[in-house]
Amino acid sequence: MNRTPARTWTALVSAVVALLLLATACSSGSSDDDADGPDEPTPTTSAPAPSHSAAPGSPSPGSSASRSPGSPSPSGSGPARAKVWQPRPGTAWQWQLNGRVDEGPDVPVYDIDGFENTAADVARLHSQGRKAICYINAGAWENFRPDKEDFPAAVRGENNGWDGERWLDIRRIDVLRPLMERRFDMCKEKGFDGVEPDLMDGYINKTGFPLTAADQLAYNRMLSTIAHARGLAVGLKNDLQQIPELVGVFEFAVNEQCAQYDECALLTPFVQADKAVFHVEYELPAKDFCAESDKLGLSSMRKNLKLDVWRQPC
Repeated sequence: MNRTPARTWTALVSAVVALLLLATACSSGSSDDDADGPDEPTPTTSAPAPSHSAAPGSPSPGSSASRSPGSPSPSGSGPARAKVWQPRPGTAWQWQLNGRVDEGPDVPVYDIDGFENTAADVARLHSQGRKAICYINAGAWENFRPDKEDFPAAVRGENNGWDGERWLDIRRIDVLRPLMERRFDMCKEKGFDGVEPDLMDGYINKTGFPLTAADQLAYNRMLSTIAHARGLAVGLKNDLQQIPELVGVFEFAVNEQCAQYDECALLTPFVQADKAVFHVEYELPAKDFCAESDKLGLSSMRKNLKLDVWRQPC
């Protein structure tokens, strides 16, 4: 026997209507809302793509590693490092390493001794619209420099042909790097625009150490790195054989006697990179090398071997 009470027709109709209303309400809350008609566009929560690509190996812009909590956004990360000075091919220059600078020649670039000249000397060159390059010896120990005692005897090799100088063991970057950093700091503090580290080709000379081409590349790149860290341009001195590997990390080249030894064409990569090649000859008359220098785009002149004020430019 059925224990459910019997329903009247009206009650049955009311129940059906209620069920239909309930079904309609449930369907309106589902994730598929296409049946309700056109919807307003849903705002996107993704950020616009960056206008530049990330550096290889860096976090993607949307990753949690892209910035630490509280760090500024990339657009507020501070000013970029100042661009390092880069002299262009054909720039006239003066090279004087004998004593304090004499401001005779009217040229835009002076390469002078970093120890012998003062901040006031550099400021005076700047007041005349000139750039100043700081000469230091990076490949040999010199017994007449104020920091001579900082170089351990173990890194001093054979005499390099100049009185009071000995080749350095450039493999000992652990010893030489802080010493060169202090010299480059001196150049920076005096206001120089660039540095000329001398004797950057010890590996092809008789130094007293078994130096290799790889040793020289590592040392020369180190010199470039510490110069750039101080906002200084840096020149590659001679070392013609390694120009292809090093032209990208030096702003100019300094060369001695490439015409005498028929090697000037090896400096072409610097000119092609829009970087100056500061070149001197000591023995050849200017008429014997200036035509080729002009053709190659070198900044050439004849100088006395003692590198005093006298110069005979092309």
